[in-house]
Amino acid sequence: MSDYDNAVFRLATAQEAEPEDYTGEDGLLYCGKCRKPKEAYFAEGKSFYGRDRHPKECDCQRKEREEREAAETDSRHREEVERLKRKGFTDPAMKSWTFGNDNGKCPQMDMAHSYVEQWEQIKAGNHGLILWGKVGTGKSYFAACIANALMEREISVCMTNFALILNDLAASYKDRNGYIASLCSFPLLILDDFGMERGTEYGFEQVYNVIDSRYRSGKPLIVTTNLTLEELRNPQDTAHARIYDRLTEMCSPVCITGENFRKAKAQAKIEHLKTLLNRKESL
Repeated sequence: MSDYDNAVFRLATAQEAEPEDYTGEDGLLYCGKCRKPKEAYFAEGKSFYGRDRHPKECDCQRKEREEREAAETDSRHREEVERLKRKGFTDPAMKSWTFGNDNGKCPQMDMAHSYVEQWEQIKAGNHGLILWGKVGTGKSYFAACIANALMEREISVCMTNFALILNDLAASYKDRNGYIASLCSFPLLILDDFGMERGTEYGFEQVYNVIDSRYRSGKPLIVTTNLTLEELRNPQDTAHARIYDRLTEMCSPVCITGENFRKAKAQAKIEHLKTLLNRKESL
């Protein structure tokens, strides 16, 4: 065997001994910590370059390897989740709108959990949602919880609104079809604050194009809106009817009846400010 072959063999098969390691009665190298062999004999009659044994993981080495691989897997997962959230949320604040941060005041939040848990069936059946209700009841938070939970499972989600979509379409007039196709490529698309966009002929046409394209993609859509179910079912004109009919065909309505968290948050700020001011006066 050449010096080169010897070097390759040592790198491939030699088991480096630690100070506490020892040779057992069977002639194999043992780990001084876990007392498990670091070598094993080849099957009878087998050898490799004249060697009758090969390296073997002891319990310590296996544990270290598994921990290292788990840490690497977790790191890759966290990087992928962060990438999905950067790409999927138009508002970075939504990254923190999670089940874990939920204040528990939305009676319908169990439905959001179920939507995530049953995602494969939801996706296969193309089940969308219209989240409607009064202002400030947590419709957007409900939708963002679903988005965050799916992204944690490395499922791509886009949560945006028509104000941004119409601006992007205006800026990319040469490739509007490509832009709409990119929205439809996400396994789940969430349109926030539906009904707040400009009521122009151009706006109506583009809104319909996005929703119709999503319909034809066969993928789920979630919409949050301050419109009432009555308004959605009884549109005021043909332009609205085209959009609402397509939307209600795709999505099942869910009324979100949580407390007005915006008012509660504003009131809490007022109370905190009063406390600070009173404390100042008492000094």
